[in-house]
Amino acid sequence: MNGFLSKMKLIIFFIYIPFVYSASHAFITTYTEINGQTIAGIPEFSAVTTLDGRQIDYYDSEIKMLIPRQDWMKEFISGDRFKEYTEIRERVQQTNKINITVLMQQFSHSHGVHTYQRMYGCGWDDETGASEGFDQHGYDGEDYVALDVKQLRYITAVQQGVITTNKWNNDRAQLEFLKQYYQHECVNWLQHFLKLRKVDLERAPEVSLLQKGPSSPVVCHATSFYPSEVTITWLKNGQEHHEDVDLGEVLPNEDGTFQKTSSLNIPPDEWEKNQFVCEVQHQGRTFRKTVDEIKNNTKSVHCCGFIEAVIRLVLSVLVGVATVIILVYDITSY
Repeated sequence: MNGFLSKMKLIIFFIYIPFVYSASHAFITTYTEINGQTIAGIPEFSAVTTLDGRQIDYYDSEIKMLIPRQDWMKEFISGDRFKEYTEIRERVQQTNKINITVLMQQFSHSHGVHTYQRMYGCGWDDETGASEGFDQHGYDGEDYVALDVKQLRYITAVQQGVITTNKWNNDRAQLEFLKQYYQHECVNWLQHFLKLRKVDLERAPEVSLLQKGPSSPVVCHATSFYPSEVTITWLKNGQEHHEDVDLGEVLPNEDGTFQKTSSLNIPPDEWEKNQFVCEVQHQGRTFRKTVDEIKNNTKSVHCCGFIEAVIRLVLSVLVGVATVIILVYDITSY
């Protein structure tokens, strides 16, 4: 059991680290194939699609169907493509069973739990129009081979991948196909899903002031807003106030919206002598909360509101990962 859990940690590492791209939007598919004895609830094969780090659909070898993860995706999969995309994932599942067997032979692994993953997709900057594609393969949580889309060639980090990269780099027709996909088709799909999501998710922030006790920092909590760009500023007597302010990062909520906090830590008498306002700006609109709105809350409301905010922050970091266009590249030809 410990050995299997160790492998699962490697899977998580491989999935999450490559998500840091310079583009403002990312459209990613991740396939995971597990060979060997697994535990209940962990499928041998899974396919996850994400848009900007949020799951939009899911498939695995146990449920054998494509599941939308966002309400706005239901319209897409209700069309003619639903059956087609499910069948594509079924084919990938069969291909990956063979792929992981070949990889185990290459790495001289005859038994035990092993994983093969492929993560591919594209990023797009909606301000500059710049785009980039990526296509990465991993074995047991480590890099195996990857496609350098700009140079249009595969590279490898391990000796076992040399035969594969040499063969794939000689397939010019396939490389040209991938170039067109990552530069055009993938970006078109990314933009299409952004439009679907925007109609469903565009929301103004809900702003509240939270405080555990009279001497505790006051937390200005903005949540349930979309898109993610937001500015939180504290005002003291009408002027911007930056001292004693702890500004948090933008974090995702489970429903695809975002949240952010800004804490002001000053003595209670400062609140009485001055007028402090939390100002939140989002999509050209301004939302303000004053200290009076804290005083009007009961102590129990302060407590529960703060705990709720903490719980939401914790849950948001547990949200995980990966496209709807599936490229099947068989590695059995190694």
